[in-house]
Amino acid sequence: MTDIHPGQRVAVLADSQNLYHTAQSMYSRNVDYGELLDGAVRDRTLVRAIAYVIRADSPEEESFFDALRDIGFETKIKDIKTFADGTKKADWDLGMSLDAVSLANHVDTVVLVTGDGDFARLCTHLRHEGVRVEAMGFGSSTADELVAAADEFVDLAEREETFLL
Repeated sequence: MTDIHPGQRVAVLADSQNLYHTAQSMYSRNVDYGELLDGAVRDRTLVRAIAYVIRADSPEEESFFDALRDIGFETKIKDIKTFADGTKKADWDLGMSLDAVSLANHVDTVVLVTGDGDFARLCTHLRHEGVRVEAMGFGSSTADELVAAADEFVDLAEREETFLL
């Protein structure tokens, strides 16, 4: 496992949907993305920060997208899909994974901000490629396999006064 040092190049990939639902259901609060980015980068060199968001046509979402961009995140926006039976689906798992694999040759560390266990296999792949992988999420709602697969896990719940608004 590589240690953290100031020269490291970092990419931060934030699963905004996962974060939003967890912060709302557990705390009825929102995530402080400025603190989140600072906590992910930790005095290293930020190469890219991407927030993966879903457009659900709620009135406040455009200002949220703008705020993310002001903080320093690129936003990747996907429209929610509604199926004939009324179910809705929108996730960025594949898009985040492809971006992480694409960025692997350009960074030393990938920080995955999610609790989704589907990313455990991605962690294993990135580490095999020589990339340090850090995961950030709310511990009680983060999959054990994701925590186990990452080089380091930061539990946002342990510093909720920092990471929540």
